[in-house]
Amino acid sequence: MKIQLSEHFTYKKLLRFTLPSIVMMVFSSIYGVVDGLFVSNFAGTDKFTTVNLIMPFLMILGTVGFMFGAGGSALIAKTLGEGDKGKANRLFSLFVYTSIIIGAVIAVLGIVFLAPVSRLLGAKGVMLDDCVTYGTYILIALPAFILQMEFQTFFVTAENPNLGLAFTVASGVTNIVLDALFVGVFGWGIIGAAVATGLSQAVGGFGPLFYFFSKNSSLLHLSKTNFDGKALLKACGNGSSELMANVSMSLVGMLYNIQLLKYAGEDGVAAYGVLMYVTMLFLAIFIGYSVGTAPIVGYHYGAQNHDELKGLLKKSLRIILLSSVAMCILAELLATPLSLVFVSKKAELLKMTKDAFRIYSFSFLFAGLAIYGSSFFTALNNGLVSAIISFLRTLVFQVAAVLILPLVMNGVDGIWLSIVVAELMAAVLTAIFLVANKKKYQY
Repeated sequence: MKIQLSEHFTYKKLLRFTLPSIVMMVFSSIYGVVDGLFVSNFAGTDKFTTVNLIMPFLMILGTVGFMFGAGGSALIAKTLGEGDKGKANRLFSLFVYTSIIIGAVIAVLGIVFLAPVSRLLGAKGVMLDDCVTYGTYILIALPAFILQMEFQTFFVTAENPNLGLAFTVASGVTNIVLDALFVGVFGWGIIGAAVATGLSQAVGGFGPLFYFFSKNSSLLHLSKTNFDGKALLKACGNGSSELMANVSMSLVGMLYNIQLLKYAGEDGVAAYGVLMYVTMLFLAIFIGYSVGTAPIVGYHYGAQNHDELKGLLKKSLRIILLSSVAMCILAELLATPLSLVFVSKKAELLKMTKDAFRIYSFSFLFAGLAIYGSSFFTALNNGLVSAIISFLRTLVFQVAAVLILPLVMNGVDGIWLSIVVAELMAAVLTAIFLVANKKKYQY
């Protein structure tokens, strides 16, 4: 039975409604990991290092999708809660069309600046050439990637998360199959991985356009629209936290790579790459849950259903707490087998990766609260608080920790511990904001 945003949500109904979003995010992370897996095992750790070096820059250019997906959905859900479906569809269409145009412009600019950015990150010689080659193929598909990120949220707002999951699975399967073919069988290396990623993003980004343009049973449809600068600014403001979170994570990723090159050489970058791939899988659960609940929060906020809003927050905090403890324990248990999957051929690198895992895993105890809290305030159309949490969590706290901790303890261990300290500080900050805004939003 289809669950509607307007319903009362029990634990069971909440988990049923958010499960497709959780699986969707996890699956998106899995096929991102597949690229690294095939490159590491078939093209070599030097190519794996190359991909990890340039990837943060490429992710920054795709953050528009996260911004319009989160910020736009918050505004659309609030509009639906107010009972204006016509306006909701016009806003939906405006955000999608704008994203395609912006994506094309950013892709061109990104390709132009690939070489100087790669040099700035420390790439030289063959690694520089590989960064430019891989990045160019990835950026050609940037508009599709931006749309894919948006639609993961828009499908939930349209009360059709299962179809969003179906598109994500189709995109993921496409990437896995093509990676196996292009990298594993044909031996095309990082070019094969990039082409496989681009084609899979076309499935996840352009495929939903056909659905939303055709007659369908969801709440949202693509149609004629009109330019609404105020709505675009509001969506950008609402989604600024998601934009900031992803930009900051990429900038911090670059800083981590620079620090690791200084303290541990190229093996440190490779170990960090493994951590990032696995972290994506774990944090995808928190992100997926937050994406799944955001339209519900936005709808009931727009409809002024304060009791339901209060119940949603309490249930969500309990779910996040239990999940956080489970993830930390699981990550500790899987440190060795997960490391072996990526770096089994080099004993020294394997040891470094396992040691890093055992420290890094404690960050999962705190990350969920800040991720959910930021999304919760976005859904309440409070982009400022959401952005503050994301900005401090993903940039300020991490930059400070990764620069200071290596100086006061063992260099490499200080780098791995920095994320734990940053996530703890972000969790405390989020709790303060939730308490401080309790009366304002009556949750």
